[in-house]
Amino acid sequence: MALLSQTEPIPMGKNATYIKLLSAQVVSLVGTGISTLTLALLAWDIAGDEASAVLGIAFALKMIAYVGLAPVFGAIAHKLPRKPAMITLDLVRAGFIMFLPFVTETWQIYVLVFCINACSAGFTPLYQSTLPAVLPDENQYLRALSFSRLAYDLEQIISPLLTASLLVVLGFRQLFILNAFTFLLSAILLMICVFPLIKATPHCENGPLNQLKYGLQSYLSTPRLRTLWIGYLAASAASAMVIVNTVVYVNQVLVGGEQETALAMAVVGFGSMVVALKLPKWLEGRKLRGFMLLGSSMIVVAFVIAAQLPGWYGFIWVCLLFGAGMSFIQTPAGVLITRSCQDEDATAFFAAHFSLTHLWWLFTYLLAGWSAVMLGLSAAYWVMGVLCLGSLLAVYRWFPKED
Repeated sequence: MALLSQTEPIPMGKNATYIKLLSAQVVSLVGTGISTLTLALLAWDIAGDEASAVLGIAFALKMIAYVGLAPVFGAIAHKLPRKPAMITLDLVRAGFIMFLPFVTETWQIYVLVFCINACSAGFTPLYQSTLPAVLPDENQYLRALSFSRLAYDLEQIISPLLTASLLVVLGFRQLFILNAFTFLLSAILLMICVFPLIKATPHCENGPLNQLKYGLQSYLSTPRLRTLWIGYLAASAASAMVIVNTVVYVNQVLVGGEQETALAMAVVGFGSMVVALKLPKWLEGRKLRGFMLLGSSMIVVAFVIAAQLPGWYGFIWVCLLFGAGMSFIQTPAGVLITRSCQDEDATAFFAAHFSLTHLWWLFTYLLAGWSAVMLGLSAAYWVMGVLCLGSLLAVYRWFPKED
């Protein structure tokens, strides 16, 4: 395995660098969660019933930034001073977000979403590849992955609930400013971190294009990573429908409003958080294949229920199944990647994973928005459910039964 500690590892609770990195991640995630929800409300305010199409395009542009730029950042990461680069990207993101409260046209949403996420495309691979160097012991790294996933899940609960509370006293446009300040706080936490030194590998010396090619080819030539990528189609389809169409479902089908939209998204986060908390224990002595199949199956069931356009009780179950299913697929991904590469190759592998999996989001965001507007919500859920069923069958057929 790539992550084998040669000395007694520092306890995670006493690893100051890890604590600061995790804190920076949590702070920025809360802000991002608030912005994701308020962006949906902004789209509904500007476009009304066409909000699905607007959000589909906006988040597809986000994925274009990820897919196009993440491998480039991954390829040159070994040449960048990681700490200054991550701090700079946080500050630039904060600057772009400050423009969102003043948006009045859909094209302005598209431009700002692309610019903000171009910075995220550089930040995320740098963060992901730094974490295994900070925690070289595999057991600690597995726990850290669970905590990272838990941070995402808590964000999906805390951010909507916080947003629902703040909407009582503030307009949703003002909440974008809060997101900007979270990135400033994240930058401050990174400033006081001490980053480990990560050595370059021979293939890095041949230039960033060779590093990019190396990461993508190595990732796709590994059977379990190739199947992991296919499994992410189900997770991306569920995520796309939640982000693009929850605001439309709540307003059109359930006759709700801003606070109900926030609460529905919080339920998705709750389902994901429950799995993230339990999964490290469940993984002990068990293979990852079964959990990926379980997650895909839960998402397929959720789409079938949602296609019936149920009321609040049924929709709550849909949100819970979506959250749990996504967590079963996404939480173990870091373990599979680090088991499949050397420590010094982690940047290239994580950048390849980041870019390839976000190709699915590029596709599913557009499909979720287009199908809801052109075919109606019920048909959109059926379309996305068929995609997930194909992903489930592919994982069952191709994921190696032996680790």
